[in-house]
Amino acid sequence: MAHKSGRHFLQIPGPSNVPDRVLRAIDMPTMDHRGPDFGKLGRIVLEGCQRVFQTSGPVVIFPGSGTGAWEAAIVNTLSAGDRVVMVETGQFASLWHAMAKRLKLDVDLIPGDWRHGVDAAVIEEKLRADTTHAIKAVMVVHNETSTGVTSRIPPVREALDRAGHPALLMVDTISSLGSVDYKHEAWGVDVTIACSQKGLMLPPGLGFNAISQKALEAGKTSGMPRSYWDWQEMLAPNATGFFPYTPSTNLLYGLREALAMLEEEGLDNVFARHIRHAAATRAALQAWGLENLCLDPRDYSPVLTAVMMPDGHDADTLRQVVLDKYDMSLGTGLGKVKGKVFRIGHLGDFNDLMLMGTIAGVEMGLHAAGVPHRQAGVAAAMDVLAGRRTVGQAAKAA
Repeated sequence: MAHKSGRHFLQIPGPSNVPDRVLRAIDMPTMDHRGPDFGKLGRIVLEGCQRVFQTSGPVVIFPGSGTGAWEAAIVNTLSAGDRVVMVETGQFASLWHAMAKRLKLDVDLIPGDWRHGVDAAVIEEKLRADTTHAIKAVMVVHNETSTGVTSRIPPVREALDRAGHPALLMVDTISSLGSVDYKHEAWGVDVTIACSQKGLMLPPGLGFNAISQKALEAGKTSGMPRSYWDWQEMLAPNATGFFPYTPSTNLLYGLREALAMLEEEGLDNVFARHIRHAAATRAALQAWGLENLCLDPRDYSPVLTAVMMPDGHDADTLRQVVLDKYDMSLGTGLGKVKGKVFRIGHLGDFNDLMLMGTIAGVEMGLHAAGVPHRQAGVAAAMDVLAGRRTVGQAAKAA
């Protein structure tokens, strides 16, 4: 293969770019995970995770993926045959649904068009109708990585409260934690699911559960078998910073550095940066004359933008052109939108010039692939980033 000069642009919506500080932190001699120094590291990262999840309750870190963290949430709280409500917001909600069925849950799936977020009113109707409280959990995806739709979680909590229903609230923040404002405790979430390779700016390999006291109590009567994913096995040694089995030691070095970076920038500033970059991307999208997959401005994702292709043009053909000519990776369409959309990731360790390079690469790729568009996206995004067009104006225009 011929050498490609310069740096590859990884603009998929996760795994995201790993900053040099995190790479250098991971590149350390492996520590004795039973020694006293490891206990100090463990306490630092566990406490730091509480601040990012915005909870005073426990956060469990598993060596694993977001999929594993999904499973941990289910097996620690529910029993086979339990009824749960899930919402079809996109491919990852569909995959979580498939897992729930394999684990023998009775799933009441609310269908969706993959272009809108969760409708809390529909959830409330189902909860009010469930007078025997057979529903044991409501399970929703906060940011749907396949569609660029962010669902509003507080209205879901309010729906549970108005219905006076005791169901657990479980939320997947796999592609939003560390990039989008999220309050596990204040929003009354019982189990929050996350992983390492998105807003936390790490390689894949860590899965997270933030856990409420109510979820811990549910675990006492859960009938599902569990061993590797057992919260109680984790929580006892976690109290002193240790783990019941070998943890991902070097990834925890990286997690410590990533948490420090988030806190140095300030979480509110991190969230505002993501909102600004998303607004600039949508301004480019509008200027190109292309359509956002997400239809409701209230649900626009700060993490990624899913772009609809004009009729007769294939998104994966465009992605291949962009990769071959400009060494940039864009996200593919998944499931129902395969070939119909491409996804621009703008999350994690990311700044204005990186976004402008991304927008320029997409615009050049649209031209090279013969996709009908107006060549005005770069200027439109620059207007937002330079302050000539406000985030609010960009949102209204999009």
